[in-house]
Amino acid sequence: MTVHFVGAGPGAVDLLTLRARDIIAAAPVCLYAGSLVPPEMLDLCPPGARTVDTALMTLDEIVEEMVRAHRHGLDVARLASGDPSVFSAMAEQMRRLDAEGVPYDVCPGVPAYAAAAAALGRELTVPTVAQTVTLTRIAARATPMPDHEKLAELGKAGGTVVLHLAVHRIREVVDALVPSYGADCPAAVVAHVSRAHEAVLRGTLEQMPKAVDESGIQRTAVIIVGEALAATAFPDSHLYSADRCRT
Repeated sequence: MTVHFVGAGPGAVDLLTLRARDIIAAAPVCLYAGSLVPPEMLDLCPPGARTVDTALMTLDEIVEEMVRAHRHGLDVARLASGDPSVFSAMAEQMRRLDAEGVPYDVCPGVPAYAAAAAALGRELTVPTVAQTVTLTRIAARATPMPDHEKLAELGKAGGTVVLHLAVHRIREVVDALVPSYGADCPAAVVAHVSRAHEAVLRGTLEQMPKAVDESGIQRTAVIIVGEALAATAFPDSHLYSADRCRT
């Protein structure tokens, strides 16, 4: 028996990987966060599968579901929105499964920031403009951030900044980044990306708080900030240059 941590992608069922689809279709137990995983994804579960919404469960309760399945020899598909390598709480679940002797593996998924960039039609790394992408969040109503990872400090590095779990504190985000990026820096908010009710806000950094307030977006959104969002005057990449291809 194996607990499969499955990246469920940003929401659209057709953005699941083939491996993820097959794992879900074969698992007699499926744990998912109902606030993040759309109900139509559960249609992939086999008939009679036990489906458990973990949105209001504690970590101990979630792990107990996995351990119980293990005792009965049942595979578990543990769905994580986006890709489980980022902000999925997978590490603490694995730590408990290790203590219980329950085996597990990981199936990657399409991360929300990648789906957001696709919705914007932009590359986050543009030659001579931005070659670094910082994935982060803020600490409000969540686990504290390490002291050296405060948003204002991270912003000093430049590049493209992507924030998860932060749209409800958009003014705080803007205040932290304006000193490094400037009020006129291109910015975007993409909510419910890949779903039928997807919403895309574009503008400058200083315009984002008003735009978010007017849109009513409060959760399930990605914030992206950086010059790469609007860059047009940049050199072609060396990767496909004539000089490189002739060598």
